[in-house]
Amino acid sequence: MRNLKLFRTLEFRDIQGPGKPQCFSLRTEQGTVLIGSEHGLIEVDPVSREVKNEVSLVAEGFLPEDGSGRIVGVQDLLDQESVCVATASGDVIVFSLSTQQLECVGSVASGISVMSWSPDQELVLLATGQQTLIMMTKDFEPIMEQQIHQDDFGESKFITVGWGRKETQFHGSEGRQAAFQMQMHESALPWDDRRPQVTWRGDGQFFAVSVVCPETGARKVRVWNREFALQSTSEPVAGLGPALAWKPSGSLIASTQDKPNQQDIVFFEKNGLLHGHFTLPFLKDEVKVNDLLWNADSSVLAVWLEDLQREENSILKTYVQLWTVGNYHWYLKQSLSFSTCGKSKLVSLMWDPVTPYRLHVLCQGWHYLAYDWHWTTERSVGDNSSDLSNVAVIDGNGVLVTVFRQTVVPPPMCTYKLLFPHPVNQVTFFAHPQKSNDLAVLDASNQISVYKCGDCPSTDPTVKLGAMGGSGFKVSLRTPQLEKRYKIQFENNEDEDVNPLKLGLLTWIEEDLFLAVSHSESSPRSVIHHLTAASSEMDEEHGQLNVSSSATVDGVIIGLCCNSKTKSVALQLADGQIFKYLWESPSLAVKPWKNSGGFPVRFPYPCTQTELAMIGEEECVLGLTDRCRFFINDIEVASNVTSFAVYDEFLLLTTHSHTCQCFCLRDASFKTLQAGLSSNHVSNGEVLRKVERGSRIVTVVPQDTKLVLQMPRGNLEVVHHRALVLAQIRKWLDKLMFKEAFECMRKLRINLNLIYDHNPKVFLENVETFIKQIDSVNHINLFFTELKEEDVTKTMYPPPVTSSVHLSRGPDGKKLDLVCDALRAVMESINPHKYCLSILTSHVKKTTPELEIVLQKVHELQGNAPSDPDAVSAEEALKYLLLLVDVNELYDHSLGTYDFDLVLMVAEKSQKDPKEYLPFLNTLKKMETNYQRFTIDKYLKRYEKAIGHLSKCGPEYFPECLNLIKDKNLYNEALKLYSPSSQQYQDISVAYGEHLMQEHMYEPAGLMFARCGAHEKALSAFLTCGNWKQALCVAAQLHFTEDQLAGLGRTLAGKLVEQRKHIDAAMVLEQYAQDYEEAVLLLLEGAAWEEALRLVYKYNRLDIIETNVKPSILEAQKNYMAFLDSQTATFSHHKKRLLVVRELKEQAQQAGLDDEVPHGQESDLFSETSSVVSGSEMSARYSHSNSRISARSSKNRRKAERKKHSLKEGSPLEHLALLEALSEVVQNTENLKDEIYHILKVLFLFEFDEQGRELQKAFEDTLQLIEGSLPEIWTLTSQQNSATPVLGPNSTANSIMASYQQQKTSLPVLDAELFIPPKINKRTQWKLSLLD
Repeated sequence: MRNLKLFRTLEFRDIQGPGKPQCFSLRTEQGTVLIGSEHGLIEVDPVSREVKNEVSLVAEGFLPEDGSGRIVGVQDLLDQESVCVATASGDVIVFSLSTQQLECVGSVASGISVMSWSPDQELVLLATGQQTLIMMTKDFEPIMEQQIHQDDFGESKFITVGWGRKETQFHGSEGRQAAFQMQMHESALPWDDRRPQVTWRGDGQFFAVSVVCPETGARKVRVWNREFALQSTSEPVAGLGPALAWKPSGSLIASTQDKPNQQDIVFFEKNGLLHGHFTLPFLKDEVKVNDLLWNADSSVLAVWLEDLQREENSILKTYVQLWTVGNYHWYLKQSLSFSTCGKSKLVSLMWDPVTPYRLHVLCQGWHYLAYDWHWTTERSVGDNSSDLSNVAVIDGNGVLVTVFRQTVVPPPMCTYKLLFPHPVNQVTFFAHPQKSNDLAVLDASNQISVYKCGDCPSTDPTVKLGAMGGSGFKVSLRTPQLEKRYKIQFENNEDEDVNPLKLGLLTWIEEDLFLAVSHSESSPRSVIHHLTAASSEMDEEHGQLNVSSSATVDGVIIGLCCNSKTKSVALQLADGQIFKYLWESPSLAVKPWKNSGGFPVRFPYPCTQTELAMIGEEECVLGLTDRCRFFINDIEVASNVTSFAVYDEFLLLTTHSHTCQCFCLRDASFKTLQAGLSSNHVSNGEVLRKVERGSRIVTVVPQDTKLVLQMPRGNLEVVHHRALVLAQIRKWLDKLMFKEAFECMRKLRINLNLIYDHNPKVFLENVETFIKQIDSVNHINLFFTELKEEDVTKTMYPPPVTSSVHLSRGPDGKKLDLVCDALRAVMESINPHKYCLSILTSHVKKTTPELEIVLQKVHELQGNAPSDPDAVSAEEALKYLLLLVDVNELYDHSLGTYDFDLVLMVAEKSQKDPKEYLPFLNTLKKMETNYQRFTIDKYLKRYEKAIGHLSKCGPEYFPECLNLIKDKNLYNEALKLYSPSSQQYQDISVAYGEHLMQEHMYEPAGLMFARCGAHEKALSAFLTCGNWKQALCVAAQLHFTEDQLAGLGRTLAGKLVEQRKHIDAAMVLEQYAQDYEEAVLLLLEGAAWEEALRLVYKYNRLDIIETNVKPSILEAQKNYMAFLDSQTATFSHHKKRLLVVRELKEQAQQAGLDDEVPHGQESDLFSETSSVVSGSEMSARYSHSNSRISARSSKNRRKAERKKHSLKEGSPLEHLALLEALSEVVQNTENLKDEIYHILKVLFLFEFDEQGRELQKAFEDTLQLIEGSLPEIWTLTSQQNSATPVLGPNSTANSIMASYQQQKTSLPVLDAELFIPPKINKRTQWKLSLLD
């Protein structure tokens, strides 16, 4: 749905050349044109408008002086810097442009009719006057000569096995004799010059020759290969014309065919068979086709036509038509009309081989023209719902308009077609936002037709309904009405004949004002014309546009764009400069467009599509080149953009990676857009969407969610881009248009939670509006069923980065409960009978489903059927409930209401067998009420309620209750049901204590026994847990004798000693067993020296000091000395080994042989698979022998874990084991400080100064050794664990991947603790200053 839009015209008039031009060629690298005439050859530069070279072939004798000579071909030879010229007399001449020398490289006596070079300029083909073809190399060495007429079909002759012969076919009314009729051959067309025509395929492997057969007089097309072997001959085609053009892409050969009532462009395949056609918009024998030309990318076919003389004194014209194909339909996109007499008569035309959409035209009056087109989509530019999203497509004498707001029909179909008397060249929509459906059309006769959309009921004969009318379906549509046709009045009418496309870039900017651009024919300047309607009271249908004012710009304007909101007009020059055109000012000033920094904007490359858009607070120029480079101002944002469109605050783009991206421009910046387009991985899912390969944007429907894309073949696809959808939904929700938002979300499967999450407070304040707008029970139920606690604005649909969507949050509480309660309250106030099902749904969807309430409401419906016509019966309500809730769950909840009528109602609607539930229900009905409810609760596994009901049944049911309490561990709940003074309370307490004893919770069990008066069991429990104080308290309550207390004390002391509680054991022995001697011995054993001395002096047994205390102190001093020596030796050994291991590890890493890295880094780069497997390989090196341990006990697992850190030299994790051992030494030494301090005091007390100093010195040395070694052992590098990847300029792929691999196979969390140095508390007082 694109048009060819003219954006540049290059004109060189009155070239100073001899004679009349006959043909021309291009020098693309130099940008010059070589023109041949009957006198010679000249080279001109159309940009500087000067003649570069001039060669006279008459002076050298190659052309006659009388002017009858003719040049049949001119070709620029790129690699030789020369020009090859062939004359009709048979000379092949090479003119060197560097040495200015002429050389005749060959001559054909019979003359030359055609010279054709292969596209790669390796071969040249000459058609001679003797009807032969001569093939030569680029050095003009003959390869072969063959007759142009061949009797053989060619190497690709079809093979038939006799099936489907003509004699066996059905011939309809013609009868069987039609099979034996001889085919009559029609002679060539009367206006055929009977010259051969040659065309090459784009790759130079084949060429086709169209010649008139001497036997039949009809034209045939023969295809030859590069080796000059005939491949095929075309099937007989009546009325075949001389024009011939092979599509550069290689698929088809275009020619012409005169039919009885029309003239067609036909296409041949390489095998000579016809393959498609299209009809020219002319009558039979009205025109002749002089030539056909494909452009470089095979997208445009140029047809050169000339009027035939039908009446005397009629004005004859020449036409150049540009045809394109889309969705198997051929469109006439441009039509250029030239005169056949005088200076404007066409001599030759040619497509540029480098620039695909540049057409070069040469006229008889030494007048050269070059037109540049580019593809553009003409769409209406409104931004409100009144804009119908029109897209106009030029097709010959009509404009196909598709209204995408109402219908989406694939081309070539359309909503309606505008008919014109002349071919259309330009279409533009009105730039006014409120009247964007109005359009203006410029046709080949330089008339502008203005169509306006209104409410006029009359039909316009120039408007023909397409897909929306006729016998098909009809849609109410406002079609435009032709207001007036305006003839553009030029100051010099000659310009119109010489240059049929004088005006370009037509823009309708005001109600009575058009802007158009023309280019100066004498200098690189452009003129912007203001076309205004002249007042005319005589003719209402026709008017006149005059040039009211003009502004001249230095430079060639190739682009003009207008912002419909700001009315800004931007001009783009050929050199990339952007100017702002102040069209509203009296002076019509043109000033440079400046960016926010105050610098002029200039595109690095000329852009074929430009738009104006507001990015943030700045109005910017957006441009897209034909090489897919996208610019915002002068910053290149992306280089893979195939199309773009600006809609409201959004920028939409399609890319070569087959994605469509949508960016919000309101809060965007150049950097965010550049970052978003540089990568296809976008965190926000709204931005990017995958589309079909080659998709291009056609239009965006304003105030809607439709984005129309066109595929390369031409078919359309409508997508709803998530960014547009969510933006439109948010706008609707802000305007409280809940119905529109809901319908859109339901259709496009947007989560309905967004209705609430977008702005919870506003939604809760407008719940009644929501209910009244939706007004559908089914839709409200759908909303309920999709509700969930998740906030979709934080997960599924995050708002734009700086958007202020969450202006207010809803009240605290669970979202489901808030919404269900709010909607239910409104529905009950409006019409509880109509919204009955929705009210039930609101109960079911709460965080804790209120099924009992739901069932009760259904039961009420059954009892009291409402008379409201919108009301729902109980059966319908119950049937609906069964869709929401599992039938078994609903049955259980109905049973839990203890209402058997309700249970029967639910059971009857379910699929349950009556034999299953009726006996059970009958049994329940016979029971006492409390026992009945107990049975129901037990069946429903509601045991807490069950024991509550059972406790009310009487003491005879207590054994059953107690068994249930024991079975389900309901002791705490059961104790609340009975008074503490009751026997049942005592029994439950004893049972609870026994349960705690079984769970090895002895102390709580003892407390429970003591509370309920079971003192014997309490004493046993306290003895087991070692709570000697409570045990002695219970013993006192049991009135133990002194002997029993002494025995109990000794038992408790033994248990306390096992728990290394020597002080408590000594206290029990002294106070309850009156055995202070044993108590002193226990205190000495527990190193409680001062407490032992207290007892010694208390009982005045000083002899114990000599016999027991002093020997124990000295023995302890020796043990401490031995322990410190052992710890010091162990610490030094492990430290030394750790330094060695680290050194070896560093050497291994440098050599690439580190055992920590899997595979030894021998591969160049680690694959993803190896990085995943490597972690398990690393652990398997030390855990393969323990692979079965995982199923064993936790004790064995801990044992295996300890084995993992082996101190064996060379083990994989030896450095971890060393760190673990060193940390253990440090902790053991730290824990000795308090013990050392106490023994130092008693050593000093008993005058063992030497031993005290020795111990104090040894401990001090050990501490100094440890403190000094900590920084060396737990270094910063070891703490970081080398987990950070090594990056930088000196990094290699191997080093980065190795570091990354090490990070991925990092140690578990438990091992990571080993790299944290142990803490040493230097404030702990352990040293005795008296021993210094």
